[in-house]
Amino acid sequence: MSDMPVVGVLALQGDVQEHLVALATADAVARPVRRPEELAEVDGLVVPGGESTTISKLANLFGLMEPLRARVRAGMPVYGTCAGMIMLADKILDPRSGQETIGGIDMIVRRNAFGRQNESFEAAVDVRGVEGDPVEGVFIRAPWVESVGASVEVLAEHGGHIVAVRQGNALATSFHPELTGDHRLHGLFVEMVRAKDAPGSL
Repeated sequence: MSDMPVVGVLALQGDVQEHLVALATADAVARPVRRPEELAEVDGLVVPGGESTTISKLANLFGLMEPLRARVRAGMPVYGTCAGMIMLADKILDPRSGQETIGGIDMIVRRNAFGRQNESFEAAVDVRGVEGDPVEGVFIRAPWVESVGASVEVLAEHGGHIVAVRQGNALATSFHPELTGDHRLHGLFVEMVRAKDAPGSL
């Protein structure tokens, strides 16, 4: 892999364009992913915010759910924001009927935990592994993490609730960093993608 890894954004629903811009700013080749053959061509993937139940249904409709699960199990770096965090959870506390996840992070999440759309807010969040000032987190119908397994690293909390986690090559945040112009979290993820295929990596 070159210094410019190819990072996809799952482009079924949600704030896809903002992630594409943030990844390009973080020195990645950013591509939308809607089909299994496009998934096969990327080194890492962002699962964006949106509506987790809709993303779940569309992933099945487009034949992407099983390929996504297989790539994540095989160690492909993946980053989920807001609804993407829910999609990467091994378990949802309050799933809607028929709702599925990709999985990959040993955590239980609560959907819409911070409130409805009109209760959206921004807050400064100290994220472990991100240097400098706190990250400005945009919380829009955001989930939080109820609990994590022993292999999950908690990277940030807000109001006593877990809002950022990492397990191996999987990263997830409750909030939307792509909406602020601060691309340090995307930079962290791109470094994770680079490290995955670096000489001598597992």
